[in-house]
Amino acid sequence: MLEALFGNNTAEKVLLYLYRFEKGYASEMSSVFSIPVNGIQQQLKRFEEGGVLVSHLYGKVRLYEFNPRYPFLPELKNLLMRTFDFIPDAVLEKYYMKRTRPRKQSKSV
Repeated sequence: MLEALFGNNTAEKVLLYLYRFEKGYASEMSSVFSIPVNGIQQQLKRFEEGGVLVSHLYGKVRLYEFNPRYPFLPELKNLLMRTFDFIPDAVLEKYYMKRTRPRKQSKSV
């Protein structure tokens, strides 16, 4: 949907992922979207160089999140929020719903 604005589909997925989960790292996004890590890393680097994202090391992992000082952050987040209204439910469940609680031991997978 937003690939025309952001240049490609990977950029759109990276921003939507970070909007939904607030933080993330390249290999995690790569496994969720089945996109090569290199493509995700290039988009994250491009957004960080543009000031949209910031990163910090958490152990050996580089975590990315939105830059709170980015001047257009409220508008960008509003655009991403509106985008979620038009994403089909199947796509939302596949990519943007992550289990946050542990599963009961006796419950089947």
